[in-house]
Parts: sequence; structure tokens; C-alpha cells
Amino acid sequence: MLSAIDQGLIYALLALGVFLTFRILNFADLTVDASFTTGAGTAATLISHGYSPWLGVVAGLAAGSLGGLVTALLHTKFKIDPLLASILTMLGLYSVNLRIMGRANTPLLNVETVFTPLRDHNLIGTWTSVAILAAIALAVKFAIDWFLSTNFGLAVMATGDNPAMASSLGVSTDVTKIVTLMLANGLVGLAGAVMAQYQGFADIGGGTGLILVGLASVILGNAVLGTRFMVLATLGVVVGSVLYRLVIYFALLWDFVKAQDMKLISAVLVVAALVLSQSKALRGAFSRLSPWRADKDAPEPMTVVPNRFSPLAETDAVSFSPDAADGLEDGTARETDRRTRGASSPPAAPVQRSAAAVTSSAGHLEGRAAEAAGTAAKPAGEPAPGAGQAVDDTEEAI
Repeated sequence: MLSAIDQGLIYALLALGVFLTFRILNFADLTVDASFTTGAGTAATLISHGYSPWLGVVAGLAAGSLGGLVTALLHTKFKIDPLLASILTMLGLYSVNLRIMGRANTPLLNVETVFTPLRDHNLIGTWTSVAILAAIALAVKFAIDWFLSTNFGLAVMATGDNPAMASSLGVSTDVTKIVTLMLANGLVGLAGAVMAQYQGFADIGGGTGLILVGLASVILGNAVLGTRFMVLATLGVVVGSVLYRLVIYFALLWDFVKAQDMKLISAVLVVAALVLSQSKALRGAFSRLSPWRADKDAPEPMTVVPNRFSPLAETDAVSFSPDAADGLEDGTARETDRRTRGASSPPAAPVQRSAAAVTSSAGHLEGRAAEAAGTAAKPAGEPAPGAGQAVDDTEEAI
């Protein structure tokens, strides 16, 4: 079981990358399946040629970032749909990965890896390895928390929430997408480089279906800890990754479940997580288990109108309900319509005010003229009281 926790903590790096693209940037990035293999193959090739395993880790991170860069450029510069851009990159990287590895499988037997000291002391799959990998995963998690708290990180979240609004505020949405996709796929490549050294080999099909692993981790973690606070949201991703691997571990203990059924189990887990995350009863149960989610006065930095096409749109208990979202959209539409009608005839208000002022002045003059006419019936020699003042006021008003 501790080995499953080890793997869950390594895959947490991948899940954090998926969190950045799907949850923060709102970008459907399928490059994950290929960039994981790119990182693993790059690290395995370097190590098998006698280079330092730590250099392999760094090279795996850089190789994954380049995969994310290709997807980002296809989308931002060539205006290709995000999903299609990531699929094209994934297909192209399959051939690139074979070029890097030279064959379908690269073993790392009898070579030094970053896990060699732990393996020599039989510490793999013990609480020692769990503690070390947990420290690494938490360090990356806190680094992401810091990144998202910077001005650029806030610009990334604004890009994911409303690209048009972010662009109108001077944010270069192309830059935020490029940097975030490179960072996310760099984490995926890092996970691949570490996992290749943990397992002792890199395989060309090792990344197939890992986007489901990342999605399942994000959904499970956010369902348990929620997204009310960014610190808890990213921690939930790490916890969800470990929970996912534990579910796989216990499923494989059953006699009728075989190793080749892992992809099917992954798909079933994602479907179950998506369905259960929309259950009000389950949300209420998780809210009672995590009291901070029930505090209505607590800030909610990630509460936005969800993307209805996103698989993560309904995973959190504090997300907008459909009625609230429709009400917000209706209010926005009414405000937009009011501003549009107001902008189409800007001189109307000043003209109306001028007409009202003229009408008021005319009424005032008529009243003073009637008063003057009433005094005209008096003897001619006797001046009408206030007549001169009325004339003066009339002239002044005119």
C-alpha cells in the first residue's frame, strides 16, 4: 500500500499540472498523455547514456515544457481550437518520443537513479520514501500557491474566468496561456522523469490515459476539500491523487480484476466522480466533514460562473447553482441592453433637461405677465405695483 502512496505522490505533480490547465486556465489540454512520455523518455535516455539522474529530471521538465509551448503556439498564434491543438501536439509527440528513446521501451536496470540510495537501503515503499515524496509534492504545491498569488498568477486566473474581460484590462491573454501551458506540461514532464526512475523503465505507451488520472485526482480532491481557498484546492489535488492510487491498489486486490483492466477502472472512477460530485447529498456530507466550506462569509477566490462545457464545472459544493448562474447572466444581459440603448442616443438626456428648463422658464414668464396684466386696470397715473420688477425679471429670464 505504501508503494501505491509513493506513486500517488509522484502522479500528484501531473495532477497539479492538470489543475493549472483545466481548473485555472479553463483550457482542455490533452498534451498530458504525450508530455509525460516525453519527460520519461528524455530522462531515461540521458541516464542510460551515463548522465546524471538529476540532469535527467531537469531535462524531463524542460522537454515537457516544450510540448506545452507547441500546444500554446498552435492555439494563440494560429488560432486553432484548444482541444484540437493539444490533440495535434499529442500525435506529433508520439513520433518525437520514439526518436528520443530510439525504441519503444528504455530500461534503467543497473544504472544509478535518484532512487538508488533508497533502493540500496530497502526504503522504497516505506514511510521514509513516502515522507520524501510528500515533501517534494508539497513543495511544488506551495510553489504553485505562490505563483497564483502573484500579479501574473491573478492575470492567469482572470484569463481562465473571462478572457475578454482580462484582455480589456490590458492582460496579454496569449502570454498567460503560453506560460501556464508550459508550466503545466513541465510539471507533467517532471512527473514522467521521476516515475521512469521509480519504475526502472520508460515506455512509449506509459502516458496513455493519464489525462484521466489527472482529472480524477482534481475532481476527487476538490470534492473532499473544496475550492473555497486556493491553498486547500491545491492540497486537495495532492490528496486526490493519493486517493486515486489507493482505489486502484485495492481494486487490483480482487481476483477478478486484472492489470489490463486499469484503464477501464480509471474511466469508471472518473465517471463516478463526475456523477457523485453533482449529488447534493454528497456535497452536504463533505461540507459537514470540512466546516470551512459551510462558512458563507469566508472568501471564495475561485467562485466564478462555471464553464458549462468543462468537466469540472459542477465539482465544488460552493459553485454557482444553475439558477444563480442564469440570474447573473440575465442581469448582465439587462445591464448590457441598458447601456447599449443609452449609448445609441447620448444627447437625449441633455436635450430633455434643456426642454424642461425652457418649459419652466416659460411658465414663470406667463405667470408674471398675467400679474402685470391684472394691475393694468388701475388708474393710469398710479404705477402698477411690481410691474417694473416683472419686466426686469422677464428681460433677465429671456
